[in-house]
Amino acid sequence: MKYIMKIKMSQEKGDKAISDPQFGHKMHELLGDIKAEAAYFTTICGHRGAYIVLNVNDASEIPAIAEPFFLWLGADVDFLPVMTPEDLAKGGPAIGAAVQKWG
Repeated sequence: MKYIMKIKMSQEKGDKAISDPQFGHKMHELLGDIKAEAAYFTTICGHRGAYIVLNVNDASEIPAIAEPFFLWLGADVDFLPVMTPEDLAKGGPAIGAAVQKWG
């Protein structure tokens, strides 16, 4: 299943991590380890942050994906399930059924 992982770094650990000259290399390695499809860095509620797109085959994978962000960056981590246009199209009949029953 496809997720967008929202990362909000703590100020203290983020400051420490970003001042490391190896920060970019370490982040690149971590993104490779979790098989990120895309990563976008930004601010989230005034803190350093990122939105990372990845595929999670089983919920049991989530702790191993999140832990490096908790430990290294002191980050708040949210996993947001998302659909591609193809996924949404597959869900069309179920949406129609819900509209018939509840709409």
